[in-house]
Amino acid sequence: MNLSIAKSQAMFMQDSTIPSTSYLRLVSWNLFHEDGATLEDIRLLLRTTKADILLMQECRPFTNRLPDLVGGHYSRLASEGRVHGTACWSRFPFQTPPRLHMLQPGLVAHRSAQLLEFDIGFGPFTIANVHLSHGPILNRRQLRLIRQELSERAIIMGDFNQVGPAMLRGFKDVGPREQTHRMLDKVPLRLDRCLTRGFSALSHRAYPRFGSDHRPIAVTLYPHDEVETFLPLKGKGERADIPHYATLSPTAIPQYPTR
Repeated sequence: MNLSIAKSQAMFMQDSTIPSTSYLRLVSWNLFHEDGATLEDIRLLLRTTKADILLMQECRPFTNRLPDLVGGHYSRLASEGRVHGTACWSRFPFQTPPRLHMLQPGLVAHRSAQLLEFDIGFGPFTIANVHLSHGPILNRRQLRLIRQELSERAIIMGDFNQVGPAMLRGFKDVGPREQTHRMLDKVPLRLDRCLTRGFSALSHRAYPRFGSDHRPIAVTLYPHDEVETFLPLKGKGERADIPHYATLSPTAIPQYPTR
């Protein structure tokens, strides 16, 4: 193995176990399959956010090289006939093999959710990595179908293609409350979201746009039964006792033309 790759993998995989009193850092990013984020963009995001789990949408096969560069555990799944799909990179092993759960089809494409099961110290939980259909009725029906497949403690995160509240009973919207995409480079929309059951949010943020037409979003979560030990939230959605992660500044990011 190339020495530089081995060093990179060691950097990303240090502290790859999580104690029962720790928090969980999740990041989600729609990579934009046509001419979007590169492997180097994804590595930059991982380095900057210190993600425990990275969920990706519109992933083409080139992302399968990611674990060769940074180590970790990885799964990419695509519906039959689709070039791009959903993918997950994680510091932690999957408890069971990730699987696709087919959703109600839209007018243009069949949609699916990538279902991921983990057990990393504070108990088992399920993540649904989603790229939902357009349409306010259809994508809410898809969320209700996904809910039936999830464990008691669960996370639904990804590109919701949704305007307005999700209205999914039993789940809370804990993602950043700001636009993550500009339709036709003009209309700001909050399409990328995170819903949780059995978790509370310690922090959330949307990162600057780069590499894709979507902004990455990040949430730091903590299981409900232990969250009371933390201090109240302070400004901008951060808890007082959670370390402030490095931020992506516009000058540190490769500049891409707007689409």
